[in-house]
Amino acid sequence: MERPDAADLAQRLARNAEAVCRHYLANGRRQGRYWVVGDVRNAPGRSMFVRLSGPDDGPGAAGHWRDAASGEYGDLLDVIRERQGLAEFKDVVAEARRFLGLSELAMPPITASARQDARHRATEAARRLFAISQPIERTLVAAYLRRRGIAILHGTKSLRFHPRCYYRPDEHSPTETWPAMIAAVTDLSGNLTGVHRTWLDPDGFSEASLGKAPIETPRRALGDLLGHAVRFGVAGEVLAAGEGIETMLSLRCVLPNMPMIAALSAAHLSAILFPDMLRRLYIARDNDQAGASAVASLVTRAQSARIEALVLSPALGDFNEDLRLRGVDAFRAAIRGQIAAQDVARFMELAA
Repeated sequence: MERPDAADLAQRLARNAEAVCRHYLANGRRQGRYWVVGDVRNAPGRSMFVRLSGPDDGPGAAGHWRDAASGEYGDLLDVIRERQGLAEFKDVVAEARRFLGLSELAMPPITASARQDARHRATEAARRLFAISQPIERTLVAAYLRRRGIAILHGTKSLRFHPRCYYRPDEHSPTETWPAMIAAVTDLSGNLTGVHRTWLDPDGFSEASLGKAPIETPRRALGDLLGHAVRFGVAGEVLAAGEGIETMLSLRCVLPNMPMIAALSAAHLSAILFPDMLRRLYIARDNDQAGASAVASLVTRAQSARIEALVLSPALGDFNEDLRLRGVDAFRAAIRGQIAAQDVARFMELAA
């Protein structure tokens, strides 16, 4: 048997990502599609995220990880190197082979056709879920958003409600059903490529849960996500982008005429695709390290594409906190001072 190269070995580790994490990063825990831990050296905490599923290559590949606090990133071979304190790559390979075992190494690599089939199945499942969901008017979704201070709901056809959306904590647990907000993830042409699910608490709203269901991972995404986003309004020369649906809908309460997109994580925010006509991009940041890293990456990409990039910063943790805790008038005044003068009349008119 030929010795596998580094790429093939990393792929085989990625196919067993959760087992690798449980062995080498035992201080972490699974949260949805990620293994969450303090850092690559297995410290307790929540700043490092390892993807447990995804394609075999690219930024969203299974086995890829990023530490939001330090900015470090890598694959599962890097995890093994750091955890075992190995300096020579041949020793990393030997440890990875030992962990996988010869029977796993003998398995054939995943084919490009198999990868494409998996992506197609996920996208089709996302389309079916969105199709069977209903508009949000007079549903728990509308009530949930209003309890979070989001009173302006025009241009939200990308959001729907499902009263009994399946939720499964992990592969070893029974399936549950909870009401959920279903958000369409679309590409630049408006084609649905995935969905984002936010499971909601049917029993009400509290400051602790902010209306999300009392489950371990009340937010999950499905389908082809990288580069795509949840969209509000039709993009033109000016666009606002940020992390999270509630964040962008909060900003839309004071910039009701501005087209906006919501990425599903800090990593996805940094990778959004730009419309051809875009000339000015407002980036709504969160006040955390992951948000800062995503903004820095996105600013660099925008400038390389000759797009003016302006960063909008919240006073508190994020823009929904600003809206709920500081009030809409203070929030509007703060945003007015951060956008270009020519955009105030154009995009704040309905909120004046």
